[in-house]
Amino acid sequence: MSSGGPDLFVICKSCGSEVSPYITECPYCGNRLRKRAPKLDREGRPKEKPRKPKRSPAPSLGPLRRGEIPGIRIDSRPYATIAIVVASLVLLVLTRAAVVPLSDVMLFAGANSLAPDPWWHVLTAPFAYDNSGYAFVALFSIAIFGWLLERRHGPLVVVLLALLGGAGGMAVAAAVETVPFALGGNGIALAFVAAWAVPDVLDLRKGREIDGDLLGAATFAVVLLLLPVALETADALAGATGLLAGLLVGLPLARIARR
Repeated sequence: MSSGGPDLFVICKSCGSEVSPYITECPYCGNRLRKRAPKLDREGRPKEKPRKPKRSPAPSLGPLRRGEIPGIRIDSRPYATIAIVVASLVLLVLTRAAVVPLSDVMLFAGANSLAPDPWWHVLTAPFAYDNSGYAFVALFSIAIFGWLLERRHGPLVVVLLALLGGAGGMAVAAAVETVPFALGGNGIALAFVAAWAVPDVLDLRKGREIDGDLLGAATFAVVLLLLPVALETADALAGATGLLAGLLVGLPLARIARR
């Protein structure tokens, strides 16, 4: 074999004979040497297949650590929001099936009453519904904006707003109004919508670009505020209290997130 030149012969593995490197079958025993004859270049040497260059591994980022980027939380399941929605759905099924009487969980407030009787109904009334349409609108709003808030600020903020907007709204309605009864989560939903929208409203006033859909949030808020017009049990004052609670909590949260 000459150095740098083509092979002068190859050895047949079947019969051991020296044969030409440019044939596909051994002429002595008929053993197949290769699938096809090699292609030759201009100097009579077999052409080698070009080797593909090795690609460097694509750069990848490791998992985001807690507190690594200010203002961005690690994605996690919105457990607080899920708990609120599931509790409302379970109570809806139980009251519809007459397992739990609606009167045992809804808010009653008579004339000149400073507090509901019993007082703990302010905690259960925001999770009770007597109308499927009301339940759908309120719980759909709670699910969307509660999930967005929980991603941004965590579950404790969602729980706080649920207490202020839900129980707080019912307590205000019982102390101020003379309505015979009230129920539903319009106060919770409006608290969530308001708290979520506050940062974008502040940025919009300063002429900054915003990523959120304020028009969609405003649509949800208007529908929730108009629910008492169509439904007697959806209390207007409870909803307004929830809206105010969302604004008051959303303002400091927006400032903390900007730091």
